[in-house]
Amino acid sequence: MSQKFSTSEIASSAYVHIPFCRRRCFYCDFPVFVVGDRLRGETSGSISQYVEVLCQEIGITPAFGQPLKTIFFGGGTPSLLSIEQLQRIVTELEKHFGIASGAEISMEIDPATFDLAQIVGYRTVGVNRVSLGVQAFQAELLQRAGRSHSVEDIFAAVELIHQVEIPEFSLDLISGLPHQSLDQWQDSLVKAVALVPTHISIYDLTIEPGTAFGRYYKPGDTPLPTDEATVKMYQMGQQVLTGAGYEHYEISNYAQPGHQCRHNRVYWENRPYYGFGMGAASYVKGKRFTRPRKTNEYYQWVQAGGVIDCDVTPSKEVLLETLMLGLRLAEGVSLAALAEVFGEEKVEEICRCLQEYFDRGWVEVVGGRLRLIDPQGFLFSNVVLAELFEKLG
Repeated sequence: MSQKFSTSEIASSAYVHIPFCRRRCFYCDFPVFVVGDRLRGETSGSISQYVEVLCQEIGITPAFGQPLKTIFFGGGTPSLLSIEQLQRIVTELEKHFGIASGAEISMEIDPATFDLAQIVGYRTVGVNRVSLGVQAFQAELLQRAGRSHSVEDIFAAVELIHQVEIPEFSLDLISGLPHQSLDQWQDSLVKAVALVPTHISIYDLTIEPGTAFGRYYKPGDTPLPTDEATVKMYQMGQQVLTGAGYEHYEISNYAQPGHQCRHNRVYWENRPYYGFGMGAASYVKGKRFTRPRKTNEYYQWVQAGGVIDCDVTPSKEVLLETLMLGLRLAEGVSLAALAEVFGEEKVEEICRCLQEYFDRGWVEVVGGRLRLIDPQGFLFSNVVLAELFEKLG
């Protein structure tokens, strides 16, 4: 794929944050609002009010004339929305920005938060890609992570997805959970493959301050897996999934050929995108902006006109962001595209900075593209990026 790094490129993607959850998972530090097991879009005044304000934000956001090619409903748990609420948001996006023919419309969903009628309705509204938050296939791990669904709920949810024939079906897993063994991880990988998703995302647990896990554990504490075990989990994921025919196209993501997530590639290629909703980030006209993370503050910001009050990202930061994001992709970043925007001397400097990692076999240049070598380069990507930030920052 071609790669551009121009900060003036027009956005044609939108992220929409739906911050409602039945409960807060123990590892989650996203801006979410807990509604409990009984309330959902049809019965929650909080969700109805949020949708109204969200649509207001969409309506007052400057549009630049290019229809949306990707839309991603993230959360939170977007599958707590009613069909009518989702339709309202999509209609507002269509009216204000336009939606391109063949646009990818993704939606994060959780097991046990939707039924057949609901997912048929989502499909009718235009959703053609779903991302199912499975995380683990062991009841004890789901409980320890604070998940609200059971293992049985996972299989029931997948059956509904296949029944409706959603074209793109992604499944999320987490490695490095407390008490998680290598055998359990392998079992989750094998069961995930057996469900035949077109895409699988694997995220290594990060202990974030302010989360339940952040209160319970510190990195390196037992019962968290050792660093050696988490490396083995990463390598096992790579071996099992590539062995099953999935392409390891990004550090944490695997796809059957032709089924990469188009929306997430917008982030990794450092292209512009709109963001809507509480805590949502956007990158438009060279400005990277995050909306207020608290409900009332977000509502007040929208009522005040939704002004994006920040400076254009400096060129040095754009370069570092481009490297940080682009090196997550298996294909890496185009040196010619970097040279076009940042100059040949800067590209030469980047390569000099990374000489040690070329020698170690973590980094290479293939077909004019700088990339990390799978799996060792991916495993030590933080080391490589830290070197770039220190020497180029």
